[in-house]
Amino acid sequence: MTHPCLTCGACCASFRVDFSVTETQDEGGSVPGGLVVEVTARTARMRGTDHARPRCAALVGQVGTRAACGIYEWRPSPCREFEPGSPACQRARLRHGLAELAEP
Repeated sequence: MTHPCLTCGACCASFRVDFSVTETQDEGGSVPGGLVVEVTARTARMRGTDHARPRCAALVGQVGTRAACGIYEWRPSPCREFEPGSPACQRARLRHGLAELAEP
């Protein structure tokens, strides 16, 4: 069975993604600098997630059909900590017209 996150991508097109600048490549981390917007001296944001209709610049594909993170191995901590099936996940899925994930 395909993991639901590989066809979803709703979280990547629903939320602002802020994280410490220490996670960026420029500061010794792994998040590519070209996908990052500086917010403050200590905070960075994934490009595209602060728009009225957010869509992370690292999202590849179409939400709800076939979606994936283009920098999965280098994604920031908020993305690593996001739980499939969590209340935030369910809200994002509903926002994009996708059914809630069933309980395991």
